Amino acid sequence: MIATKESFEPHSSEQLPNSRKVFVPGKIHTDVRVPMREIELTPTKSYNGAIGQNEPVRVYDCSGPWGDPDFTGTVEKGLPALRRKWILKRGDVEEYDGREVKPMDNGYLSGKHAEFASAAEKNRLVEFPGLTANRRRTLRAKAGKVVTQLQYARAGIITPEMEFIAIRENMGRQQMADGRSKMGDLSRDNVRNDLDKQHIGSSQLPSSDSYLPSVFRRFPQRIQKEITPEFVRS
Repeated sequence: MIATKESFEPHSSEQLPNSRKVFVPGKIHTDVRVPMREIELTPTKSYNGAIGQNEPVRVYDCSGPWGDPDFTGTVEKGLPALRRKWILKRGDVEEYDGREVKPMDNGYLSGKHAEFASAAEKNRLVEFPGLTANRRRTLRAKAGKVVTQLQYARAGIITPEMEFIAIRENMGRQQMADGRSKMGDLSRDNVRNDLDKQHIGSSQLPSSDSYLPSVFRRFPQRIQKEITPEFVRS
């Protein structure tokens, strides 16, 4: 008996052991859903035999839609356009047809080359073979509009993309701080074996560090204890 490839290789949609994909919603933009991987931890057994339960840990999740057990799409349908609603809602872009596709775009030297290659089935190039979904039309900025995150930031706008970044980079820092104190301080920061260990840094350098270049004395680290959407925008 010869085993098939599918019998021993996992499918991309199969879930990883002892973990699950979770989504953290946005507060400013409620349709923002930031994917994270929540990993279950085994209990810790101390020297005296006591068993301590460990809270699950959340890390980045880059598995894409196939890492979501609720995703039912297929390769033929293409990936979901997650940011399309965010982009269209801003009202500063429009659809357009674009220019005509040229043979050179598909790797041919000329139109005759494309005809010659297409005569033989094995050499024929098929754009998006098997695609069942409608081709998406290209978007471009409307006249006089600049559609970059930098431009929105300068205008004081917190976009869904900025909130997505804040939630992703914050990695639950706000929840951890709220659990320690209503003031959100890091009073347990000296617990070295804490899974949430974070170096609090310093807001300014002491005067004794005058030997350092002026750029380091004037601009110490400014990473906040919590990464907020406004921090990302600024």
